[in-house]
Amino acid sequence: MNHTVQTFFTPASTYRPPNYEMPKEEQEVAASGVPHNPAPPTSTVIRIHSETSVPDHDVGSLFNTLFINSRCLGFTAFACSVKSRDGKMVGDLTRAQPYASAAKCLNIWALILGIIMTILLIIIPILILQAYQ
Repeated sequence: MNHTVQTFFTPASTYRPPNYEMPKEEQEVAASGVPHNPAPPTSTVIRIHSETSVPDHDVGSLFNTLFINSRCLGFTAFACSVKSRDGKMVGDLTRAQPYASAAKCLNIWALILGIIMTILLIIIPILILQAYQ
């Protein structure tokens, strides 16, 4: 009786597939242990420029200019946002940042004062009408 043993597993020391042919370069590296490269190893540096986003707040400024504009704060905020946008288009972010900050602050104040004035314009006539009844 002829018994042949077939193994289904490769030995644990090998990490290559059974039909793997070692290229000549790998044979040289495997024989010496170190690659034979005359050039020193180099590294690649990739510089990613993170552009700081400077919002110009032009939509809020336009809204405050057209609808609220209490004490001309909306118009002033719109002027600051236009200067901020111009600085951003030129690429001068250090010039655009203060104008963007001023536009944001003026928009907030214009909105707060506009809401307060609207509430007062609703409440004061109601209080006056109740006093005369």
